[in-house]
Amino acid sequence: MEKLKTYILMIGLTLIFIWFGSMIGGKNGMLIAFVIAVGMNFYAYYYSDKQVLKHYHAIPVDKGSASGLYEIVERLTRRANLPMPALYVIPDQVPNAFATGRNYDHAAVAVTEGLLELLNPQEVEAVIAHELSHVKHYDMLIGTVAATIAGAIAMLSNFGMFFGGNNQEERPNPIVMIALMIIMPLAASLIQMTISRNREFMADEGAARMTGHPEWLQNALRKLDNYAHRAVLHDAQPQNAHMFIINPFLGLGGSVRQLFSTHPTTEQRIAKLEALK
Repeated sequence: MEKLKTYILMIGLTLIFIWFGSMIGGKNGMLIAFVIAVGMNFYAYYYSDKQVLKHYHAIPVDKGSASGLYEIVERLTRRANLPMPALYVIPDQVPNAFATGRNYDHAAVAVTEGLLELLNPQEVEAVIAHELSHVKHYDMLIGTVAATIAGAIAMLSNFGMFFGGNNQEERPNPIVMIALMIIMPLAASLIQMTISRNREFMADEGAARMTGHPEWLQNALRKLDNYAHRAVLHDAQPQNAHMFIINPFLGLGGSVRQLFSTHPTTEQRIAKLEALK
């Protein structure tokens, strides 16, 4: 069921993108948008995980090189009835973590060295449970596709002046086109943020139920939030910020930035976890 929901949402986002292309450039715009969407979805499905792991210089680890971390993940995967994901450690002192991969058999969980140093074993377990909940619900794939299509819609808006139909009848009303070029990127970003925030709440709840201790994740989120206000993860990128358990740009702050944040506030997340006790 989770896989079906994911594919339906992917198709829906793709159709919105193609429709936007047709509104800007008629049949030509629709065709171009379709080709771009197919290419983006293919890349996101098969290669986005490898790219993000490489970008953050993630180092693969196993039971021999990271026995404590491996045992935590092994125990949780048995509890969640999931295959063992590939494990990575990112050489960065800013504590954070993310999951990636297109399905259960191609999942990966990465944590920073800073996270392993800052959190105690119970808090690390809660963070890993959060990431495994993302794996369980295919959040990694849909989050990547949503972010990619939101960026592509912004790209189409920026270059909308170059698209047009073959005849005057195909050309959209200039006022409508200008409105779409302003509204659609904003709407796409808000859709992406809404998807990401909802799935963060779901992953928090999944982690609490997986460990049986909501307070472990509450404590972990407090520590991560405090650290994130003081330092930004090295090489952090806005297009993959949604993947992390805590927004890597949290320290940049601002109410407007929070409106477009990929994460709910830590206070909101802790409050929802409190309700599970």
